[in-house]
Amino acid sequence: MTVTLRANSSPGRPDGPPTSTTGDRTGVVLRHALAQGLLSAEQPVAGFLDVDHIRQQVASLRAAFAGAPDVLHTFAAKAASLVPVLRLLAEDGMGCEVASPGELRLALDAGFPPDRIVLDSPAKTRSEIAEALRLGVAVNADNLDELERIDALRPPGCSSVIGLRVNPQVGGGAIGAMSTATATSKFGVALRDEGARERVVEAFARRPWLTGLHAHVGSQGCPLELIAEGIAATHRLAEEINAVLGRRQVTGLDIGGGLPVNFTDDTVRPTYQDYTAALRTAVPGLFDGRYALVTEFGRSLLAKSGFIAARVEYVKEAGGRRIAVTHAGAQTATRTALMPDAWPLRVGAFDAEGHPKQTPPRVQDVAGPCCFAGDVVATGRELPLLEEGDHVVLYDTGAYYFSTPWAYNSLPRVGVHGYRTDGAQVRSAPVRDPQTLDEIAAESGARHAAGLVTLAARPATAETTGEERA
Repeated sequence: MTVTLRANSSPGRPDGPPTSTTGDRTGVVLRHALAQGLLSAEQPVAGFLDVDHIRQQVASLRAAFAGAPDVLHTFAAKAASLVPVLRLLAEDGMGCEVASPGELRLALDAGFPPDRIVLDSPAKTRSEIAEALRLGVAVNADNLDELERIDALRPPGCSSVIGLRVNPQVGGGAIGAMSTATATSKFGVALRDEGARERVVEAFARRPWLTGLHAHVGSQGCPLELIAEGIAATHRLAEEINAVLGRRQVTGLDIGGGLPVNFTDDTVRPTYQDYTAALRTAVPGLFDGRYALVTEFGRSLLAKSGFIAARVEYVKEAGGRRIAVTHAGAQTATRTALMPDAWPLRVGAFDAEGHPKQTPPRVQDVAGPCCFAGDVVATGRELPLLEEGDHVVLYDTGAYYFSTPWAYNSLPRVGVHGYRTDGAQVRSAPVRDPQTLDEIAAESGARHAAGLVTLAARPATAETTGEERA
């Protein structure tokens, strides 16, 4: 279907006046979605991903690391746990970082070769470790006890690259929950704790197959200098291990991801070039080829490639404040609803036909459908006057937002669609179907509906099964 591009005003943003380019481009996609029934009264909220923008970000990442002779860029599956997205990245030559059996399954289903998959998790079970080693997936052990498990489970001729995650304890950024190199972080071996460094060196001395170090300082809210400081500490540790052992045992460094995303306007900043420049300053030898590198970016690759669109169902006044009640709230924008100061989003206002609204701005709240007071995605925001049947757009939500839903109130997972634009023409493809009520019921135990009633009606006997007693 072809829709016509027209110049109009565009969405407001948390820290300044509206711009026009974003609203024009989003409006074209929104009108396509309305015409195709991807967004409607029956499907009042949906997520959208710009395929070309995703690929541009991948190209930018590669260009920034062009000077590194041996680097594997993996995508952090948690940022978009959607098989079609992972397949697109696999086709573009990316690897995949996974942190659970579910994410490993998705990565394999998406077509990533096992030797381009990295398993990170602070709580791997023995069976998870054994499966990864059987497949030849790279494994970053989170602690020294996990290395003991790998000792027992590692099969002869195992091809998995195995590393140890360390915590350089360089401190936290502006968002504590996103900072993983604090003094008490749950991740990795805390290097500055008494005796820890010596224990790490000894762990490598005992295991010639242990060839990698992994560190991830954090992501949103962590400045580049802090991230680079953590990577520099890990590089120094690799040099120390090799010097003490008198051999080049550590051959690879997994430097994690964590490039922060600018949520205040359209510009991509900091860039991957900014990131590598900071690394070159802090760790001059990082790119000299002595260590193979692995990266694990997620949010920075996809955030600005996606948006959520939702119908305004009702508008009300309360305490002198206008409130637009929409279908995009904590079930899809979970972090923004629960931590609004840390995760503010730009909001766009569009009419029922998908055109950017041009009415004078008015201070309004944009709320979601969840049944708790904190389900608000924008508070006191200046936006064109929203009315029933209009649409709001939440920008920069291509990572985490619609791919990791919260099942609060048994609200359905939103449908997700990929798109490409060519001038005024839009082509789209399904990524994930909207969840149906039957699927919600099935997930909620409908098959066992009579289980507790039956259990309550039967007296306990010696023959009662263990499951019934439980």
